Amino acid sequence: MDPQTGGVCQAVRSIIHGLQQRGIINEVACLDHFPKPNYFNDEFEVHAFGTGKGPWKYNPTLRNWLHSHMSQYDLVIVHGLWQYHTYAVYQASKLKNLNAPRIFVMPHGMLDPWFQKISVRPVKAIRNWLFWLFAERHLINSADGLIFTCEIEKELSRIPFKPYKPHSERVAGLGVHDVPVFQESMSQAFQNKVDINGRPFYLFLSRISEKKGVDLLIESYTTLCTNWKDLDNPPPVLVIAGPLDSGFATRMQSLADEKLRNNALGKIIFAGMLSGEAKWGAFYGCEAFVLPSHQENFGIAVVEALACGTPVLISNQVNIWKEILADNAAIVARDTLEGTTELFERWTSLSNTEQLAMKTNAKNCFASRFTIDASSKVFLEQLSYGK
Repeated sequence: MDPQTGGVCQAVRSIIHGLQQRGIINEVACLDHFPKPNYFNDEFEVHAFGTGKGPWKYNPTLRNWLHSHMSQYDLVIVHGLWQYHTYAVYQASKLKNLNAPRIFVMPHGMLDPWFQKISVRPVKAIRNWLFWLFAERHLINSADGLIFTCEIEKELSRIPFKPYKPHSERVAGLGVHDVPVFQESMSQAFQNKVDINGRPFYLFLSRISEKKGVDLLIESYTTLCTNWKDLDNPPPVLVIAGPLDSGFATRMQSLADEKLRNNALGKIIFAGMLSGEAKWGAFYGCEAFVLPSHQENFGIAVVEALACGTPVLISNQVNIWKEILADNAAIVARDTLEGTTELFERWTSLSNTEQLAMKTNAKNCFASRFTIDASSKVFLEQLSYGK
C-alpha cells in the first residue's frame, strides 16, 4: 500500500473509496511494513504484516492471520500476483474447518505476456513460470473468478501461462477519485518544487522504469529539440516525475545529460516524486501528459491527467488507449522510438484551436468513462453476478 511501489495500491484505494460510497466496508491485509498504524491516513483499516522474505515475500504471519480471520469476511479480493499473499489466500481457502468466503483475483495486468519476454526480463520470466507451476495457478484456477480493468487485459491474460482455467472472467473497469478542482495554490506548489522558469512543459509522472519507456521519451524529446525551428520560443520543458532511488533512474538522468549536452533549447528536469498540490499543479499545468509505456494495464496517471483536462500522448500498449482515442482525447502511437517521436510531432503539428479542443475532450472522456461512481457501480455488479 506504499504509493511508491506503483499503481496497484492507488487502484485499491480508488476501488475501496467507490465501494464505501455504496455502503461496502473494506479492510486491507498487505505485505508492507508501516512504522505506525494508519500510516497513510487511509479511510479503511489496514493490516500490515511486514514485507516478508525473499522475492516471493514469504511471511507466515499473513498466513496465520488469514487462517484465523478470513471466514469473517463475505468476500476476498486478491490484488496483484507473484508474491506470497496469493498462495497464502489459497492455503487458507482450502482449510477443512474454514467456511471460506467467495474469492476473486484482480491481476492488475500482471498476466500480460510482455512480462514473459525473455529478452526483456530473463530471470523474472523464468521465476514467474516456476511460481505459476508451484503456486500461482492454484489460486487462479480455483477462485470464483478473475477481475480485469478492461477487455484488452482480459484477452492478453489468456496467453502466457497454462493451464489457465479460471471459473469466470469479469471486466469491472476502474476509476479514480479525489481529483481536486484547480486552485492557484497547486500551480504555486508545483513551481516551488520544479523550476521550469515560466516555460510550458510536458509531463511524465510514473515510476521511472524500463517498462515505462523513459529512454524512448528522452530520445524522442531530444529529436524534437534538435528539429525545433522557432528559436525565439524554445520547446516545452520535459518534466519527468517519479522516485529517483533506482539504478535505472540514475542511468536515465545520465542519458538526458548526454543527449542535451549540445542542445541549448531543450531542458529535461527530473522532479522526483510529486504528491499533493504539487502533483495536481503538474497535471493541470502541463501542455500534455506523455507515457510511451511498453505495458500499462490501465494507467491511473493517464486517467488523472484526463480528469484535469490534459490530453495524453500514449503508446498503444496502454490498455485503455482505444477508449481514449475514440473520444479524441489522445494521440496514440507504437511503443518504439519512432512511435514516441511521432507523438511529439503530431501534437506540435496541431493548431492552438485543435489542442484546446482536445483538452475539452479529455475532461469529457473522464466524465463519461472513468469516474469512481460509474466504475464502482460496474465493479459491484461484476462481483454480484453468478453469486
